[in-house]
Amino acid sequence: MKERWDLNRRAVRLLYHLDRKYFLCTLFSSLTTAIAPYIPIYFSAKIIDALTAGAGGKTLALYAALTVGLTALVGLAGALLKMHADVGEAELDRLVDWKHAEKAMDLPYALIEDRKTALLRERIEMETQTGYNVYYYAVTAGGLVRYAVQIAAAVLLTFSLFRPGLLSAGAKLALLAGIVLTAVVSVLTGRRYGRLRSEFFAGCVDDNIRGEKLYDYTSNDSSGKDIRLYGMRAALLQKERDFNENFCRRERTMNFGVAWMGLLSNFVTYALQFGVYLLLIAAALRGGLSVGSIARYVSSIMLLLAGVSGLARTIRISVTNEEYMKRYLDYFDIPNPMYQGSLSVEKRDDDRYEVEFRDVSFRYPNTEAYALRHVSMKFRIGEKLAVVGRNGSGKTTFIKLLCRLYDPTEGEILLNGVDIRKYDYAEYQALFSVVFQDFRLFAFSLGQNVTAGADVDRARAEVCLREAGLGERLLCMPDGLDTMLYRDFDPHGVVISGGEAQTTNNRMELTAVIEALRLLKEPCEVELYSDSKYVIDALSKGWVYGWQKKGWVKSDKKPALNVDLWERLLPLIAAHDVRYHWVKGHAENEYNNRCDELAVAESRKYK
Repeated sequence: MKERWDLNRRAVRLLYHLDRKYFLCTLFSSLTTAIAPYIPIYFSAKIIDALTAGAGGKTLALYAALTVGLTALVGLAGALLKMHADVGEAELDRLVDWKHAEKAMDLPYALIEDRKTALLRERIEMETQTGYNVYYYAVTAGGLVRYAVQIAAAVLLTFSLFRPGLLSAGAKLALLAGIVLTAVVSVLTGRRYGRLRSEFFAGCVDDNIRGEKLYDYTSNDSSGKDIRLYGMRAALLQKERDFNENFCRRERTMNFGVAWMGLLSNFVTYALQFGVYLLLIAAALRGGLSVGSIARYVSSIMLLLAGVSGLARTIRISVTNEEYMKRYLDYFDIPNPMYQGSLSVEKRDDDRYEVEFRDVSFRYPNTEAYALRHVSMKFRIGEKLAVVGRNGSGKTTFIKLLCRLYDPTEGEILLNGVDIRKYDYAEYQALFSVVFQDFRLFAFSLGQNVTAGADVDRARAEVCLREAGLGERLLCMPDGLDTMLYRDFDPHGVVISGGEAQTTNNRMELTAVIEALRLLKEPCEVELYSDSKYVIDALSKGWVYGWQKKGWVKSDKKPALNVDLWERLLPLIAAHDVRYHWVKGHAENEYNNRCDELAVAESRKYK
């Protein structure tokens, strides 16, 4: 219970801080909704009793004016508050999306490719699309306020019904029992509905993930030609049919369950309404109730029953949203140890900065083998230092540690004698400019990609491109530095195919497999095709697992190559059911030949 309370308290606090105006408007809008029906109920009873008592026109006119005026005032206030709440809901969606993006970029680099973290993030995103939302807590809070006020007002208007002599003890007990029965039925049906809803949306999450992949097949320009050339239309439409049938089947199950629970709840409500009418008619026949009182009591008791049902329903909505909210908060609670440093980086006029690796060892998360062991060295900023070695020997890892994308598993790295973990993270990283082998071009303008920023120093960007030997390439761009790359955000963007300027065939083949498997967001049955004997034999014959077990040493006692890529690939392989197929290069396989064509065409651009 304490955990549930803490979870809901944190959720409400988060929502309040995200958009205080939306939260408050939702609460007060719910308050006006609860109060509004009781104004005409109360004053209508007054008017009826005044008429039967022969009151004058002034009294009746006053009651009528109060009824209309207060109803209009509360209604207008409620409408304005709801309008602001509806607008705020859309704004809140954008704030939540922004918060997701902010958190993704603030995650430690080590977690970027962590499958558990990636699946958690994707589950949250898909659940948000399929019915769960942060703003449900505003709706829930508003519902609690609404129905609590509705119940309280109904109790106040019906309290006099229990004064001595008006109803028999049995009638009073029967009325209370009916209210309790309504609450029990609401809770039981609410629990059942909650289970049905959770099961339905859980299935929707999985279906949406598959549906997105299917949509990508049908709309992607790279797969569009294969669909048409190789007659894949029927197979894809069948997949779409199966997807829709599964969704409809689950939806029917939920809707039938909800309908039966609704019938049960309505039956209990109508039965209680009938009982209330009988009790009040009996009391009126004994002369204990006026006509206006009967109208007031009937309406108030009906609203009381509706309030009890609504309160139970609101609590149920809150419970069904708790699992989503727990995952949501767990994701945002992932710490970033990189931000713990607070020291400012020393500013020296003489630029004498010394970096020291002091007995540094490192292994990647969830791996046993070390990428680096016992590295000790010193160098000064401004010196030229070449770090050489075979593929997989840890050169890139060395740079990542220097830039603090990772922290050492053992040992420490010092800048001017101070452990780099003590420095402000952003200040320290601002010291470096790095171009990695697997760099990424973004779907921004060419100038923004060159300068790595929103504000483009055009003169400097042009100089950089010319010095990199890309001056002629710049002249070919339709909008120069303003040319958008790729078509993610601009339909007229220039598409640049990926390539690796300095590599080996084996590293390219391994990288291709890694990048393909990274696109799969859930465990799949995979048919892996490659023209690389190195890749296929190492996986299908289990060689790579032997190398890993021996600390990345082959049977001939020589060190295994490309260890960094193998360590990235093996967790991806383990997540799927993979079958391996070797195909002859430059031969009969259409897809293999197409890859060769793209690679050759891209390489010619740089000759």
